[in-house]
Amino acid sequence: MWSAKDVARATVRRQLDSPGDRGPYEWDPEDLAEQRVARHTEWRRITALMDAQGWPVYSPEQDVQGSTWARERDAQREGALARRAAWQMEQQDARDELKTQVWLSADVSRRLRAIAARTGLEPEQVLAQLADQVRMNDDGALTVDTFTPR
Repeated sequence: MWSAKDVARATVRRQLDSPGDRGPYEWDPEDLAEQRVARHTEWRRITALMDAQGWPVYSPEQDVQGSTWARERDAQREGALARRAAWQMEQQDARDELKTQVWLSADVSRRLRAIAARTGLEPEQVLAQLADQVRMNDDGALTVDTFTPR
């Protein structure tokens, strides 16, 4: 007969063997084991409640404590899903970012530094804002409307 801890350990091993990078949302083996033990304890609580109340079938509507816990778990789950979606979006944005080095002539570099100094920005920030303003015409020509770096 397997104990709750044995079942939890086996489940953790199976889940840890599954591929995939979850980043900060990677499975914590101790947390998974605790979840399995908690589920086993909850099933024992439900069994005891059904025996004490004489219910032939479990009814969540009559289990006030269990229903409260279920609502709390749902709220926690929704929060965790929202945080994971935000993290995944950040990861996608990081993959989509472009980092590059630009070698400019001395004359262009001096003008860029002068513009940056007047605006209180770094030269890289001015270039980033300039790149945000670039549009491509139908004929493939790049244009930038007059703008003020902020």
